[in-house]
Amino acid sequence: MKEQGVLPAAVSAAYGYCETVTGAEAKNFAYGIRLLPGDKRRAMSAVYAFSRRVDDIGDGTLAPEEKTRRLNECRELLERVRAKDVAEDDTDPVAVALADTARRFPVPLGALDELIDGVLMDVQGRAYRTWEELADYCRCVAGAIGRLSLGIFGVRPGARDRVRAPEYANTLGLALQLTNILRDVREDAANGRTYLPAEDLDKFGCSAGFGSATLPEGADFPGLVHFEVRRARALFDEGYQLLPMLDRRGGACVSAMAGIYHRLLDRIEQDPDAVLRGRVALSAGEKAYVAVRGLAGVDAKAAARQRAGEQP
Repeated sequence: MKEQGVLPAAVSAAYGYCETVTGAEAKNFAYGIRLLPGDKRRAMSAVYAFSRRVDDIGDGTLAPEEKTRRLNECRELLERVRAKDVAEDDTDPVAVALADTARRFPVPLGALDELIDGVLMDVQGRAYRTWEELADYCRCVAGAIGRLSLGIFGVRPGARDRVRAPEYANTLGLALQLTNILRDVREDAANGRTYLPAEDLDKFGCSAGFGSATLPEGADFPGLVHFEVRRARALFDEGYQLLPMLDRRGGACVSAMAGIYHRLLDRIEQDPDAVLRGRVALSAGEKAYVAVRGLAGVDAKAAARQRAGEQP
């Protein structure tokens, strides 16, 4: 990794722009990366700002053809970054910050291509019949971000099973994305999207979707939610095996971000119908508590104990 040193003014300004975007658009994400050293925090904001651009294209009101064209422009930007063809005074601050991040950290830029692939699934209106199909989508839009983050955090030298770190980062991304899907079922339905697998919706009588807070008679929405919560918890349990592989501040950051979503999952499990009434969120105090747990290494230690207990 290249030393951070004193940033050129144009690069510093580009990172400043990305940090502003992150703070304004991603409260939970921004809360977690505050625990990182400055160079890693800036790098994470660059990754987020690019990801936000891609997501905004997919979520916007443009025609599918125009969305596809703009997503292809994002791919072209990635090619410029790979080719080291982004000048420090480029007019696109996200390009400047991402290019600097790619020079300083071993980030797998191909994961951002996967993110674009996932958003294209949204643009094309893809539906998911099985969990395996939905998991492919989640790997693109969330697992990819986990692997990118790992490139910035790095793995502790000598960490046991360190070769599995990308796998655990990917799995933790799936856990966060499934939690997001549960939290946003009503909002997604309003945008004409249903992400939960059709076979699960059929099983619990929820195939009609979530267009209102009142479901058809016979629909077992709590049963559906509890089924998906169990799946998400299993993903969290596996993904948390990443935490002991990270240094203290990297582990605290991941623990804080994952912990926020884990607590959201707890809240959703306690009151499944809440997600039909509005967005479930944590208070600032609850987020602060999660951050303190992360800094104390509580989740990392628990994951290490669990891992040790699995050894023969």
